[in-house]
Amino acid sequence: MSAWTHLVRFVAFEDDQVHLGQLVDPTRDVGLDSANGVPIYAFKIEGTMYNGKVTKTTLQVRKLLSPIVPAECPYIRCIGLNYKLHAQEANMTIPTVPALFSKPRTAITDPYPTPINIPRIAQDGSSDYEAELVIVIGKSARDITAEQAHSYILGYTAANDVSARNEQIKTPMPCFSKGMDSSCPLGPVLVSTAVITSPEDLKINTIYNGKTVQDGHTSDMIFGVSELVAYLSQGTTLEPGSIILTGTPPGIGYFRSPRIFLGDGDDIRVYIEKIGTLVNKVHYE
Repeated sequence: MSAWTHLVRFVAFEDDQVHLGQLVDPTRDVGLDSANGVPIYAFKIEGTMYNGKVTKTTLQVRKLLSPIVPAECPYIRCIGLNYKLHAQEANMTIPTVPALFSKPRTAITDPYPTPINIPRIAQDGSSDYEAELVIVIGKSARDITAEQAHSYILGYTAANDVSARNEQIKTPMPCFSKGMDSSCPLGPVLVSTAVITSPEDLKINTIYNGKTVQDGHTSDMIFGVSELVAYLSQGTTLEPGSIILTGTPPGIGYFRSPRIFLGDGDDIRVYIEKIGTLVNKVHYE
């Protein structure tokens, strides 16, 4: 049995149970396949995402889930203002150290068909999207160097940092406005570091109701992946299963003219090269 490279967590048609699997065809964009009703198949993985091995048993995906189990995610760290062009559109000074905030694990939600649920407090014309590359920590890291960071990373996935902007501007601390339930959809697949060897060389886009509104590239990040992991490990243990959202490129709804916000029934998609498309519909509770 071999190690996985493209891990999905899903409910299977065969037994209606949750499984981990390795995509049978990793060249497919399974986020789009799920949204378009195209059958998805995965080889069952025995074990956890940390030590799992790929078997020859094939299962069909009934429903894609977040690759990270929310209850098993010890911490969600988020980096603000980490793209130079995003800092420029916000008319803000480029930071000299990473700007950190956090989300609770209750913010994690699944890809399509699970919607982004907008709570009543954010149904005010200010709910916004942010495409983000996500680092998943694979083993405990503390006081490591940037050169060591790669060996502590399990893989990468995509996130949408859903933000309630009117709440955000009321306070300098964004944890509440960015930490509501369903504000951190993840997926559709966790791609190993064996596949993504250069995380600062990926296209990253957001597509809102069929229109590309963020068209960025991870090479624009101010602090790269290894630098972020090393910085955050200083005097602090990064536990396995922790995730790091690495910031968003320019084009967020708040800075567009006219502004864009997530409305009930809207379609929002985050695409990252080599990972695929995180698709969600928007639902107002």
